Amino acid sequence: MARLGTWWALVVLLAGVLVAFTVGRTPMSLPDLWAVLTGSASDTMQTVVWQIRAPRIAAAVAVGAALSVAGAAFQGLFRNPLVSPDILGASAGAALGALLGIYFSLGIAGIQLAAFAGGLLAVGMVYGVGSTVRQSDPVLVLLLAGVVIGSLLGAGIGLVKTLADPYNQLPAMTFWLLGSLSGAHADDLPALLLPVALGLVVLLLLRWRLDVMSLPEEEARALGARTTLLRLAIVAAATLITAASVAAAGIVGWVGLVVPHLARFLVGPSFVRLLPASALLGGGFLLLIDTLARSVAHVEVPLGILTALIGSPFFIVLLRRAQRGWA
Repeated sequence: MARLGTWWALVVLLAGVLVAFTVGRTPMSLPDLWAVLTGSASDTMQTVVWQIRAPRIAAAVAVGAALSVAGAAFQGLFRNPLVSPDILGASAGAALGALLGIYFSLGIAGIQLAAFAGGLLAVGMVYGVGSTVRQSDPVLVLLLAGVVIGSLLGAGIGLVKTLADPYNQLPAMTFWLLGSLSGAHADDLPALLLPVALGLVVLLLLRWRLDVMSLPEEEARALGARTTLLRLAIVAAATLITAASVAAAGIVGWVGLVVPHLARFLVGPSFVRLLPASALLGGGFLLLIDTLARSVAHVEVPLGILTALIGSPFFIVLLRRAQRGWA
């Protein structure tokens, strides 16, 4: 059953790739796509596929996989199914960094770098605050520190938006905060794919240890787990891919919260299967959402709006199933 669930997740990803290549302002049939792949299509079709759609598809898959795996890892680490990737302030820190980049009129690369640095700095602040508090449950300390730092960063976001130019900067800030992949280009992919690949590799290598870390602290230590080192590695890797995703796509909510639950339904609670399934399912899910965002209306709909519209009722269904012993 678990292996079948992984195959279903792969099917969702492949279906998302196929739909993303064929749907858009320039409709493309399967024979047209095959002609592009074999090099016999027109220059216009080649440009649409390789220079416009392919980079955006790669970015959507990377961001969806990263947020989903980060969500699954944080849910296991904090032993809370309602935890999302921004629990330690990575999303809020990246958002503040990006808004500062827009405020100081930095280029696209500068805005992404500022967002990435802001996410990492935010988690560093959370760990700094947590290290000053002595308590028997370090997971609870990190969780509370994340809430406090997240609120502080939210205040910073509000301040920057208040000071911004209401005619030029504020609309750009608002649109960025809602999430979008419209600016995905081939030249920008390394800045996204490299940190995401590094963080995903670390988390996938530690997926056996995540099963142990999901146990209470004393039990995990009794089983020989080096909990402090493992927690730091998991948080660092999950933060890295979250910050890189937010830097590239803005704030895209619900993916890291809903997709791990769906993957858990398909393959079970073991992180050995849950993390790969979350990566496949998350990549396919966000890819389908992005395709809908750029084709459902004459203007592109922000990703955050669509993920909220789809994710919130879907999560209500998941909660109702959980009450019946499903999860």
